[in-house]
Amino acid sequence: MTSFDYALWIPLLPFLSFLILIFSANRMQAKPAGIVSLLFVSVSTMLSLLLAFVYFSEATGHEAYAVIQPWRWTWLRFAEHLPFEMGLLLDPLSVMMLVVVTLVSLMVQLYSLGYMKGERGFVRYYAYLSLFTFSMLGLVLANNIFQTYFFWELVGVSSFLLIGFYYDKPSAVAAAKKAFIVTRFADLGFLIGILILSYYAGTFDFSLLNAVDGPVLGREWGAVFAGHSLMFWALILIFMGAAGKSAMFPLHIWLPDAMEGPTPVSALIHAATMVVAGVYLVARLFPVYYLVDYGAALDVVAWVGAISALLAALMAMVQMDIKRVLAYSTMSQIGYMMLALGVSGDSGAEGLGYTASLFHLLTHAFFKSLLFLGAGMVIHALHTNDLREMGSLRRHMPWTHWTFLIACLAISGIPPFSGFFSKDEILAAAHEAHPWIFAISYFVAGLTAFYMFRLYFTVFWGRERSYAHPPQEGGWNMKGPLLFLVGLTVLAGFIPFGNFVSPDRLPHASHLEWKLALASIGIALIGILAAAYLYSRYRLLPTQIARSLGPLYRLFERKLYIDELYAFVAKRLLIDGLGTAVARFDRRVVDGTMNWIGRTTVSLSRAIRGIQSGQVQHYALIFVGGVLALAIWLLFR
Repeated sequence: MTSFDYALWIPLLPFLSFLILIFSANRMQAKPAGIVSLLFVSVSTMLSLLLAFVYFSEATGHEAYAVIQPWRWTWLRFAEHLPFEMGLLLDPLSVMMLVVVTLVSLMVQLYSLGYMKGERGFVRYYAYLSLFTFSMLGLVLANNIFQTYFFWELVGVSSFLLIGFYYDKPSAVAAAKKAFIVTRFADLGFLIGILILSYYAGTFDFSLLNAVDGPVLGREWGAVFAGHSLMFWALILIFMGAAGKSAMFPLHIWLPDAMEGPTPVSALIHAATMVVAGVYLVARLFPVYYLVDYGAALDVVAWVGAISALLAALMAMVQMDIKRVLAYSTMSQIGYMMLALGVSGDSGAEGLGYTASLFHLLTHAFFKSLLFLGAGMVIHALHTNDLREMGSLRRHMPWTHWTFLIACLAISGIPPFSGFFSKDEILAAAHEAHPWIFAISYFVAGLTAFYMFRLYFTVFWGRERSYAHPPQEGGWNMKGPLLFLVGLTVLAGFIPFGNFVSPDRLPHASHLEWKLALASIGIALIGILAAAYLYSRYRLLPTQIARSLGPLYRLFERKLYIDELYAFVAKRLLIDGLGTAVARFDRRVVDGTMNWIGRTTVSLSRAIRGIQSGQVQHYALIFVGGVLALAIWLLFR
């Protein structure tokens, strides 16, 4: 077996870059800072690609891929038999994620050299990017669930810093706080789930937790709450953390507002890495989800994913901000991945949904990054996010136009682009498992094609506009990542993904279901043609349709009023209601009791302070009086 000791340098290099940049932020010039960060992440990317090549080359025939822990160190002991280790875990899932995170991070950092040129805080920006990359790599390489939580929170801190990068902009500050607070609530559930799981299992180690004869899967769980074992509820709480990080309904409200950060940050955090951390977590514990309570927790995962995919697609159709359309698109595609994992617990879809979900994670990382970076080109040229101020850009920005079109075709599931192959496998898994979930996912496929080509035609066709300054595309440091991601978007679908990543680490051959494939292509084409009719030329029909829908349109435009609901619960019920009652109790009972004790003490001290007058005559009088009183008591008792 090849030594993989160098794997430790993959996360350490971005961390070293962060340390160098953050401690020299006031002295280092912008260009050297970008080069330093880019150099470190480039080496990390090359090491990831080398590791993936060597790792997947070592298995032969039908041999299972090995689970390797090249480095581990016991840091703390919570109990005699419950150590907290820091270590690395290499298996097909983590190796695949290494490639995704480092490749996308590299492209984003290269693109940012042009996009962020001249921005105040350039060095700080690259320091935060390096910290985020380190955090995400530490998360996917963690060999135990507590280490995962450790880096999970560090990813949250990194995203808070990047979303709020423009700290002098109130909307960016509010968005950063919103993302941080919402995910903290979700992560509380995650932590409680970890504590329950580790208490009964006696370990944090993924290898032991997922082992068929291990402390979780190798025993019956007698403790029951509300009809399910405590292990089921532990998994639901862990999924709560995953749903928060991956912006699943109803914890999705932070994702659209997180677009306030720089556009390359959106490509990195909210398209390819951070938001798929929840999918990665469920996949990492998949054997536990699959076998505890006969996979009941996976049913929750499937339905949350399906509902999130549908609602996000409906909300994306009415957004007027180019980045918010892509944000809801991300939420919808993550919903696809979650529902695919969820249906893997059903008969007929074992393994297929798991592989399809992670295959879609891989392809989505490339075409969604391409979409965000293309949107960044448009925003960089026009200095606006508003679709109503865009149109006919295909003549001015041909590179962006063609790359954006390819990404739209990929996410819509049109062959031969990568999204077609991964989405087809998800639809096949849903078709085998559950008719209603399949119906939702099939309908969402049509909606996806419609709202993505609504975006495409509005920006690059639509109304002819006269711009004060002709829009210009960025330099090659911005075009280069687009072309590289186009190549990955085109080629990634032809990877025999099942040969590398599967629930049992054995190669699985996947076959294209042509009936389903043709049906999915058909509904995608319907969505594309409908968008072309409505938006390829300037027409009043979309506005008329929006007016005719009235309250229904406003419902999705206002994001189902979920933000208002949370604001009502937080402000009216918690702050104004419960908070006011608690404050009144604090003032009247707690403070009142302490004030009464203080007043009583003062009054008593005033009453007896004459005893310590300092005059000998007073002391002699008290002494004599005491003696007389004692004598009288003894005489007459």
